Amino acid sequence: MLSQASKNTHHEPAVKAVRPRGKARWSVALLMGFGILINYVDRLSISVTQGPLTKEFGLTAIEFGVLSSAFLWSYAIMQIPSGMLLDRFGVKKVWGASAVLWTVASVLTAIASGAWVIVLARVFLGVAEAPAFPGAMKATGLWFPRHERGLCTAIFDSGTRLANVLGLPLIAFTVATWGWREAFWLQAVLSLVFLGAFLWRYTGPKHKLAKGTLSAEEYRYIIEGGATSEDVRPASDWKTIAYLLRQRKVWGLSLGLAGAGYVLWMLLTWLPGYMQTSMNQSVLQSGIYAAVPALAMFVSELTIGGWWVDRVIGRGANPDRVRKGVLVAGMIVALFTVGAAFSNSPLVAITWIAIGSAGIALVYVTSNSLPALIAPEGSAGSLAAIVNCVNLLAGVAAPIVTGFIVDATGHFVYAFIIGGIALVGGLASYLLLMGRIEPIPAPAVAVAAED
Repeated sequence: MLSQASKNTHHEPAVKAVRPRGKARWSVALLMGFGILINYVDRLSISVTQGPLTKEFGLTAIEFGVLSSAFLWSYAIMQIPSGMLLDRFGVKKVWGASAVLWTVASVLTAIASGAWVIVLARVFLGVAEAPAFPGAMKATGLWFPRHERGLCTAIFDSGTRLANVLGLPLIAFTVATWGWREAFWLQAVLSLVFLGAFLWRYTGPKHKLAKGTLSAEEYRYIIEGGATSEDVRPASDWKTIAYLLRQRKVWGLSLGLAGAGYVLWMLLTWLPGYMQTSMNQSVLQSGIYAAVPALAMFVSELTIGGWWVDRVIGRGANPDRVRKGVLVAGMIVALFTVGAAFSNSPLVAITWIAIGSAGIALVYVTSNSLPALIAPEGSAGSLAAIVNCVNLLAGVAAPIVTGFIVDATGHFVYAFIIGGIALVGGLASYLLLMGRIEPIPAPAVAVAAED
């Protein structure tokens, strides 16, 4: 049977709870945000190095699209296994091992002797970073009451935006000043910094309480607010996955996010190249332009998707209506990205993309908060992994489809239009398949486990 604490995890407070002294939980959110930031610098730097890589290895647009998507092949495949590992072994062990491996992947890229070596290194990076988002979502469930998870999710998800705002200009400067290999050596150093900080600072709430680094008052606030129990896991990993895959709500959430994910990954992998080829910008200029939509996403998810959502829910608004409303509004605003298809000026194009990207951020931060809210007890990692896997299948397709379109037409017009079609499909999934945002009934008994 489930513990008493876990039985209380599905109830959100009708009114804003009195916040306790102590902010240990927010340090965890910041630590997760730092990890996601490093992850995304690793992933996105390949887009900034398009020019030098294409020149050195003689790549076509299609070949570069394949190289760009290589990370996503293994990243998508490893989502469900990584979610199962997180539910069984806990966040600290899995994320710690993951950080070691993604550091190695950066080193392999830096010493690559050919494009095929980079492809292998990117596949290895996908394996290494697969637990990133499921782990952050699981940690959110463990460390935060239900009414604070919007802001926590916005904080760790903002690492993806800061990677564009801070990371891409830094990588672009490194490439322009020293070379593309030095950029990947820089990534390896940043990864080692995060690994040290994570191993030093992260653990579960009970362990911090025992060590005296988490107050009893803050611990009670977390648990009584509906935090996920650290002491339970599904009785069968594969049966849990099969059960979740039969839930219409899971598919509505997964396909909805995939619609936004297609456009996001198109932009993540091709925006610097789009600015360089279609708008005649230099490598450094393209890196700076790419930071503008990311800044819009950063502001959007922290202010609306994080702070505002938690505030209105904490004041008694219906959580389902608030979160569903943000998802729908975000998808509609995301359609503004299609405006770039008809733009001739880099400033106009980046304005359309920035507005649409703000909507994508709302979709992502809200969707990423849902696995910890709707998963059966102990299954947040597995549910997050399923959602992320479906999302990433769209991400795998986006760079390759875009590459084919650019090679065939010589421009990006149809690439943005297809992105708009994907957004409409995602919106339909949220409206027609997902239903109410409420917990999925547990499929079986849970058993004790150590985090």
